[in-house]
Amino acid sequence: MPLVRTVLGDIDPRRLGPTDYHEHLFQISPLLVGDELDDEDRSGRETALLRASGFTAMVDATPFGLGRDPEAVARISAGTGVHVVASTGRHREAHYGADHPTRSVDAETLSARFIREVDEGMPRHDDDPDGVRALGPDDARPVRAGLLKAGVGYWSVSPFEHTTLLAVAAAQRTTGAPVMVHLEFCTAAHEVLDLLEGEGVSADRVVLAHADRDPDPGLHSSLAERGAYLGYDGFARPRTRSDAELLALTARVVEYGAVDRIVLGGDVARRTRYVSYGGMPGLAYLGERYVPRLRSAIGDDAVERMLVANPARLLTLLSARSPARWQAAKPEAPAR
Repeated sequence: MPLVRTVLGDIDPRRLGPTDYHEHLFQISPLLVGDELDDEDRSGRETALLRASGFTAMVDATPFGLGRDPEAVARISAGTGVHVVASTGRHREAHYGADHPTRSVDAETLSARFIREVDEGMPRHDDDPDGVRALGPDDARPVRAGLLKAGVGYWSVSPFEHTTLLAVAAAQRTTGAPVMVHLEFCTAAHEVLDLLEGEGVSADRVVLAHADRDPDPGLHSSLAERGAYLGYDGFARPRTRSDAELLALTARVVEYGAVDRIVLGGDVARRTRYVSYGGMPGLAYLGERYVPRLRSAIGDDAVERMLVANPARLLTLLSARSPARWQAAKPEAPAR
């Protein structure tokens, strides 16, 4: 049977409901000094705000080595009723200090760790990748990852990042988990898809995060034609691009026929941008302020596909152990 792997266990994809494809509940990085997400109570309250804004599921897109807390994420999911898909993998090189132990790890070792996080469970402590596995609130079920993440630089794939992509590809072939790739302003998108396809990962198992940072509908159409998902997550960032520009981009890409390849998220990712940490605009911005404008621009049906059918299809585990492709069906009411 098709399934989505959440931190509280495997569920039918139709139970996800409206899904925010890209957020961070915990994140600590040398690139974000002073902007750490590291407080369970505050991250839990922010998740409740996301739920109140209309979302019943989210992806926690923080990969290995950046302050993950799988047991806290599982408690937040249980406490708020939001389905959470956790991530394994490794971010782009700039997020890891020069002395970080992950810099000396080869692709084979990395892939084994990623596979274990999907199949057996995530480590309780993020600085101990081979240590004891995290357990859910009932202390009986392991907290498992349901997505593989990689990242690359601006028009570049460093040796570090190439190793990550090889490891993610190997883990995807084994587990069937979907892949998210962080792109800098949507550069090197086709190159990343080429690399992954060369390693046996179909483009329709990949979501390209930050695709909307380059508002080029022709580029997006060409990526969607390959089957890749377009991660639109640049909202509430007028210093780089206004919401009005992103609305126009989305409408144009929908006109090009790519509505079934767009997923939406906030990637708020900063303590200074989380209401519960004292910042703004918070996780609720997407549901409360952007989605209504998007509905007015492209219609309810297109938005529902982006929020429900598309992420459910993307997040479904597909492998040799479950070979049938799952087709989006009428969603069930999300679990309360």
